[in-house]
Amino acid sequence: MSEMKLSGKVIVVSGGTKGVGRAASEEFARQGAKVVIGGRDEASARKAIEFMRECGSDGLFVHTDLEKVEDCRALFRKGHEAFGRIDGFFNYAGVTPVSPLDSCDEETFDRVMDINFKACFFCCQEAVGYMRRNGGGSIVLTGSAHAWGGQKDRAAYACSKGVLLTLMEHISHNYAAEHIRCNYLTLGWTPTEGEISLRRSQGMSEAELRRQASGILPMGRMLEYADYLDGLVYMMSDASRMMTGSTFRITAGEYI
Repeated sequence: MSEMKLSGKVIVVSGGTKGVGRAASEEFARQGAKVVIGGRDEASARKAIEFMRECGSDGLFVHTDLEKVEDCRALFRKGHEAFGRIDGFFNYAGVTPVSPLDSCDEETFDRVMDINFKACFFCCQEAVGYMRRNGGGSIVLTGSAHAWGGQKDRAAYACSKGVLLTLMEHISHNYAAEHIRCNYLTLGWTPTEGEISLRRSQGMSEAELRRQASGILPMGRMLEYADYLDGLVYMMSDASRMMTGSTFRITAGEYI
C-alpha cells in the first residue's frame, strides 16, 4: 500500500458536497486527512463521510450558507472544535450564472460576488487565523480560465475569478513568513452538475456538451473530477511546502 500523503492533516472544503469539491474531499480522506465539508446537501455529505470512515479517516459536515459570513466562520470553528487543528482549505464553492456585462442585473452580480468572492475572503480570514496556531497551512482557491477576460456571457463570473487571483497573490505575499501558503488552481471545462444543468436549460444535452467541448479543447476532451485530484493532494501536502503564489493550470490546454 502506498504511503498516505495527507496523514494527520485537517482540511476544510467549501462546496464539498458537489462535483470536484466532493471528489476532492473523498480523495483527501483516502490520503489520510480528516475533512470538514461545508455545503447544503447533507445527504451527499453523509455519503462522503461514510466513505471517509471506510478509508480509516473521518469527516464532519457543517451546513453552510456562503451568503452568510457567520456560516463561513462557523465552518472553521466547528471543524477546529471537532478535530483540534486546521491545516488546509480548498475553496471550491461557486456559482456560474449567465451574466453578460450589457445585461447582468444587480441581483445576479451580488449573488456571484457574495458566494464566489466575499465568502472566500472571510473563509480565508478564518483559515489564516487557525493555520497560524499550528505553524502554517495550505489554501487553494478554485480559479478559472475566465479570470483572464472570460467569455462574453460570463462577465460577473469572470470578475469574481479575477479577484480571487488577486486574493491568492495577497495571501501568498503577506503570510509566507508564517508558512501559510496560497495557490490558485485553474480548473478547465468540466461537466459538473451545475454546468450540465445550465446547458440543459439552454437546450443542450450532456452528450452534445461533451461533443462540442471535445472539438474546442486542445487536448480533445472535457476534464473529469479525477483529473484534478493528484494536483490537489500535492498542493495540500508537505511536498508543496515551498510552493506559494502559483497559478496551477489543469485545463486540457484551454486558455480563454
